[in-house]
Amino acid sequence: MRSNPVRITIVLPILCLTLLAGCARIMKPPPPTAETALVPIAGDALPSFADDLNYDGLADALTQSLTYLATLPPDKLFQYGPDQVSARQVIQSLTVFRAALKTRPSAAALNQFIRSKFRIYRSAGKEESGSVLFTGYYEPSLKGSRVRQGRYQYPVYGRPADLITVDLGRFREKYKGQRLVGRLAGDRLVPYYDRTQIDDHHALDGKAPILAWVADPVALFFLHIQGSGKIYFNDGGYINAYYRATNGHPYRSIGRLLIDEGAILKENMSMQAIRAYLEAHPGRIQEIFNTNPSYVFFVSRKDGPFGYLNVRLTAGRSLATDRRLFPPAALTLVETEKPVVDASGQISRWIPFSRFFLNQDTGGAIRGAGRADLFWGNGAYAETVAGHLQHPGHLYFFVLKSGQ
Repeated sequence: MRSNPVRITIVLPILCLTLLAGCARIMKPPPPTAETALVPIAGDALPSFADDLNYDGLADALTQSLTYLATLPPDKLFQYGPDQVSARQVIQSLTVFRAALKTRPSAAALNQFIRSKFRIYRSAGKEESGSVLFTGYYEPSLKGSRVRQGRYQYPVYGRPADLITVDLGRFREKYKGQRLVGRLAGDRLVPYYDRTQIDDHHALDGKAPILAWVADPVALFFLHIQGSGKIYFNDGGYINAYYRATNGHPYRSIGRLLIDEGAILKENMSMQAIRAYLEAHPGRIQEIFNTNPSYVFFVSRKDGPFGYLNVRLTAGRSLATDRRLFPPAALTLVETEKPVVDASGQISRWIPFSRFFLNQDTGGAIRGAGRADLFWGNGAYAETVAGHLQHPGHLYFFVLKSGQ
């Protein structure tokens, strides 16, 4: 019996498409590792090295990274993509770069200096595209009270006494870098209380210190997202509240929730848009907050703000990346866009910029080689850019060549 040639003609393309689709799924790039997150580049792949702030604040940020590195064994190794670099080499890199800044080099001199003395790496970016999504964070200011009274009804919690963090790498090498956060229930370790249990069912009563009581639950939620801020008391004085720990639950974006619901258009999404929606729908505030089970606990410090490396962050010079992938304290170059704000505080346009940052922080939502978060300090401009920055760009890392 002869095969039907028409059927064969139809089936073969479908079969080929099916196989190709299967191959596409199989050939999808694996998740990045510390060995693949940075790619060495040279020649025409190098960017034009420039700094839109004319190096202002950069020496201070470099000093903060050097302060952190000085606490480590000199032979401790960091992964710069395929290369391992010692803490000693990173210290030398930052020291040489800081010394060069004293001359305020021209753009041409800066490019010649970096190209001749440094090895350059580019972030592999999202799915090895080289593109990095940049967002921003800032240090918010809240109004508070030392005691619960009047409109001050929302607690800022310190680390609970029963919170337990388990470093799994101490038990099995294959779990290195992973951890569990929980509490003891009898002789069992169970997940820690989530946001609903804490806010709606008062699970932390008597278990955690309260640093302050604040009046605005939306501002408090944003403090959890930003990780640090200043709380000004109604009787005078203030405290710096900084990230101390989390409850170990995954971070869920309420912005994504509101986009999925159709409450805010994706192109209009910003921190300011979220606040406006919540203020217009006060009855939904806690319901929306509870979709993010993650909860942050704080500590009060005199100075700051401080990042993951426990050194002071520098406004416009510190950035947060995935600490599993990128070397801490490292010198970087960021290429993306920043807003121009008019006299009324509104964004009039976005312009490209290039600037040196130090990798000094991390964040629960900053995951993968295609994400980075820029710290903008405090004040109106910082809040505006942190609330709206969601722009692609490129991220580069530097380390001194051997023998320099």
